[in-house]
Amino acid sequence: MRRILFVAFLALACATGAAADSYEDAVSALGRRDFTLAVRLFRPLAEQGNPRAQVGLGRMYHGGHGVPQDYQEALKWFRKAAEQADTQAQSMLGGMYANGLGIPQDYQEAVKWYRKAAQQGNINAQNNLGRIYANGKRGVPQDFVRAHMWYSVAASAVTGDGVETAVRNRDGVASRMTAVEIEKAQEMARRCQQSQLKECD
Repeated sequence: MRRILFVAFLALACATGAAADSYEDAVSALGRRDFTLAVRLFRPLAEQGNPRAQVGLGRMYHGGHGVPQDYQEALKWFRKAAEQADTQAQSMLGGMYANGLGIPQDYQEAVKWYRKAAQQGNINAQNNLGRIYANGKRGVPQDFVRAHMWYSVAASAVTGDGVETAVRNRDGVASRMTAVEIEKAQEMARRCQQSQLKECD
């Protein structure tokens, strides 16, 4: 009996290791711009439910790399990963709704998916929420206080590509706000951060 359990454990460990190797191989193929190989390596992992591979495959369809550009297929893979709480997928899904790629443009749905990613620390999603609130979009009223709050949360990140953008955008929104509104936004940002991004509205 112990021998059967050991064999089963060994098979599972090898399969997990092989899956990790295949994912890394797919990423390596991307680095070499061998998109066809990357798609071929991402696909079986994505079909097995690997959210990182689902995001990778979704990006391939989104950009038309190694496959014909197909927003519907990209949506399918981003949604599968987003439903597993993958922040990149949630942010990409938000972007597809915001831009109407493969689906009707829907800013309320974009905000929903950006917020899920933002509340897990995704700086790009935080910046995108700030942008939507700063500009006001169909179904999402302009709200400088919320825009400032999300830009402040993104700007407080220690590292990340979006930190400088967040600071610049926060300062731009602040120039259109009263002192009372700025104070309210700063308090909301503090509460958001103190709650580990759970109480952000």
